[in-house]
Amino acid sequence: MATLAATASLALGASACGNDEDDANAGSGSGSSTGSTQAAQPKPLAEIPALSGKQTAVTLDAGFVEALGTLKLTPGPTGDAKITKGGRAIFPITGGNVTYYEPGSVSPYVQGSINHDGSGLSLEGGGKRVTLTNFVVDPGKSVLTGKVSVDGEEAAASAPLFFLDGRTLKPLMANDDGTADLEGATVKLKAEAAELLNTTFGVDALEEGLVIGVAKITVNTK
Repeated sequence: MATLAATASLALGASACGNDEDDANAGSGSGSSTGSTQAAQPKPLAEIPALSGKQTAVTLDAGFVEALGTLKLTPGPTGDAKITKGGRAIFPITGGNVTYYEPGSVSPYVQGSINHDGSGLSLEGGGKRVTLTNFVVDPGKSVLTGKVSVDGEEAAASAPLFFLDGRTLKPLMANDDGTADLEGATVKLKAEAAELLNTTFGVDALEEGLVIGVAKITVNTK
């Protein structure tokens, strides 16, 4: 089971972290299946029906932090999240699932979600406070969604917030403690999140593709 979990984790890194060019097309093949195709759907090579942790950590980009300072916006953790003195935002993994098929047999060949309930990131400035919480990583679409609240009022239950660019992704690293690390995916701001933040804080400097930081996903493999 540990081997299957590690295999699925490696596949997650390849699929959940695409690039800007294939962002719009990620998972596009999943909508064209016919009844006969579904009947012939192959069995997965590996499956983790219930993820049990650990965490997703994002080392915040110096340019992003500088931009927030220029805009007089202050980032902070919410719920169970933490931001270290070294500038790492850490969000505990609370659940989810991953299914891995042979590449080319199913599109997308990695399916599932990685949930981070009860934690998130806040931005404060100009008397306004935006919180982004309950992150969900969708490996088939290379996108991270989350709940958005403005001054305590829900603005969106599930909005696309960040894109995961895997061109900087490092190979899977297995650890002696029964975990595996996927590190190096670049986290970038989605257009929808940029528009909401600009509107809320009355600025226009936050743009689609702004680099937020580099992600490191650590999962249990047994």
